[in-house]
Amino acid sequence: MKVTAEKNEKVANMIFASIYPLYLNRLEKNGRTKEELDQVIKWFTGFDQDALQALIDEKVSFRTFFQKATIHPNEDMIKGVVCGYRIEEIEEEFALYKQCRQMEKLIDELARGRKMEKIIRKVKK
Repeated sequence: MKVTAEKNEKVANMIFASIYPLYLNRLEKNGRTKEELDQVIKWFTGFDQDALQALIDEKVSFRTFFQKATIHPNEDMIKGVVCGYRIEEIEEEFALYKQCRQMEKLIDELARGRKMEKIIRKVKK
């Protein structure tokens, strides 16, 4: 599927704090924890626990959330399909949408029982 400007804007305006409990609920149903969810989000965004909690408390949009983030340099290693979108085919003009889908891919892998060391991508030496 192709990302549209409208779809990108819709995601950009969504409130992270309203989606976070949905992520957590899905993970807990699959035997994963809040700590694991936070670990994945912190790896991807560069936030520490206090910063992540402050963004949740402030009810920031995904736009603000990703503007404040320092996306991990290995983000290009996050590949695959999420919600019908192939991550590596999302155009750069929709970087925010791509980052949202990348984070969802990490959370999806966690929910499916993938080991943390596989989710937290490292460059092979």
